Amino acid sequence: MKRILWILAIVLLTADSLYAQLPPDSVLRRYAAGMLMVGFKGDSVTEDCDAARYVRDLKVGAIVLFDIDMTGEATLGSRNITSKERLTRMTSQLQAWADYPLLIATDQEGGRVARLKPQYGFQPTVTAEYLGTVDNEDTTRYYASRLAREMHEAGVNVNLAPVVDVLNHDCAAVGHFNRCFSTDAAVIARHAGWFIDECRREGVMCTLKHFPGHGNAIDDSHYGFVDVTNAWTPRELEPFSLLIDAGKADLVMTAHLFNGNIDDEYPATLSRKTIDGLLRGKMGFDGVVVTDDLYMQAILDNYSVETALELAINAGADLICVGNNINTGYEPERPFELVEMIVNLVKQGRVPWERLQQSRQRIMKLSFNNNL
Repeated sequence: MKRILWILAIVLLTADSLYAQLPPDSVLRRYAAGMLMVGFKGDSVTEDCDAARYVRDLKVGAIVLFDIDMTGEATLGSRNITSKERLTRMTSQLQAWADYPLLIATDQEGGRVARLKPQYGFQPTVTAEYLGTVDNEDTTRYYASRLAREMHEAGVNVNLAPVVDVLNHDCAAVGHFNRCFSTDAAVIARHAGWFIDECRREGVMCTLKHFPGHGNAIDDSHYGFVDVTNAWTPRELEPFSLLIDAGKADLVMTAHLFNGNIDDEYPATLSRKTIDGLLRGKMGFDGVVVTDDLYMQAILDNYSVETALELAINAGADLICVGNNINTGYEPERPFELVEMIVNLVKQGRVPWERLQQSRQRIMKLSFNNNL
């Protein structure tokens, strides 16, 4: 039934695009909420919890799950993921509240960045660098298949992985933690492709990150402005290009990096030259673009939230990630406030109504093609 309603929504959405006038505020809010990927606290859900309000009432497009609450205890199991059984029950309830195909995401790269850990009853994972070093198809497929199967069984349908940045161990946020397959673009694309194949086989969509290349960034955009202009090279685009050309890009995540080689004014997440011009125009990607967390210091230190939303949406971002799980703290009302900001931006003419329609079409297509 949910699938039939989704098909009808696509038809109506196409018809909507024929009209220039703005729809009622209720429709604007629905479309704006559909562009949010949000986080919440707790490993179970109740009728009056934040997760229920976000999914059932606000109708956000996606939920992002963590195992460690960085706004509280910052200990294992302090956020959403504490056991396989509890996670499965929670995701099932979230989907039951949604009258649309809800995207439920987490970072399950393997190794250091794996939210589904052995401590919670999941099988051990290995790093991308380990797989790239071994460089064996069967090995990569084995670990990816095992990882993806457990995600599917737990009700998680979007993996915020794989990392397709080039390996540089001096990169504080990525290479230092062995999150990259290799320094060689062909090796990166090969292993990422196998990883994606196995995830798709289990009904899990994947996210290429961090566009247009985070591998040579020495600093971490979680904590401030990062300029990669002098370190970045065009070869960092090659893994993205190879995977897009091979039809293996479900979603692409942007980085909050400033790269003057591409845009001398805005960081990638807020850059129309980077998203609409390079990723979509030159590289031919017409899928869902998701931002890294909009509340990272690289953005907040330089832009108001409203301005960042305006720039990101106009640049071509479809899903705005607001995990509510970094040093800016947890604010339960934040998703509602962001929806009102987006609605007001549209009503003020600062964000075209057509941009919200375009993003909704991409998200619908992604969900429809993956039988959500």
